[in-house]
Amino acid sequence: MPAADVNDAQDPAGPDVQTIRVSAVVLRRPDGRTLSVRKGGTRMYMFPGGKPEPGETPREAAVREVAEETGIRLRPDELTCLGVHEAAAANEAGFRVVGHVFALARPLAEHEAPVKAAEIADLTWLDPAAPEAPDGHGLAPLLQSVLRGIAG
Repeated sequence: MPAADVNDAQDPAGPDVQTIRVSAVVLRRPDGRTLSVRKGGTRMYMFPGGKPEPGETPREAAVREVAEETGIRLRPDELTCLGVHEAAAANEAGFRVVGHVFALARPLAEHEAPVKAAEIADLTWLDPAAPEAPDGHGLAPLLQSVLRGIAG
């Protein structure tokens, strides 16, 4: 994966659309609800995750971002790759996001309760079959796409 997080060369969405590369993680409770986070200053809920640092693999970025944003420490071997998904960027007009999406291969344990950390303003648990953001906020297109695949 290139070290840069934005790459506008040969983007399938067109020459005026730039791409943001991210890693995201689906975390589930035993009841099947999935964790979503909302970063400060934004209106959209998304999966925990973010941009890889130079030299990081998508899986390494996923593990680091989950720890930074939720305080949950995962091992790379606990993550199952759900694939690479593309969608409109949630908070950056004119950008698309290409996300390496992973899922924790097990439900979170009781002692693994997420906490708001780093830039996270809020977190909530969503029903994959009927996701609804709280307080009139929205759901990121990437999150919606992945949840449709999980629920369907």
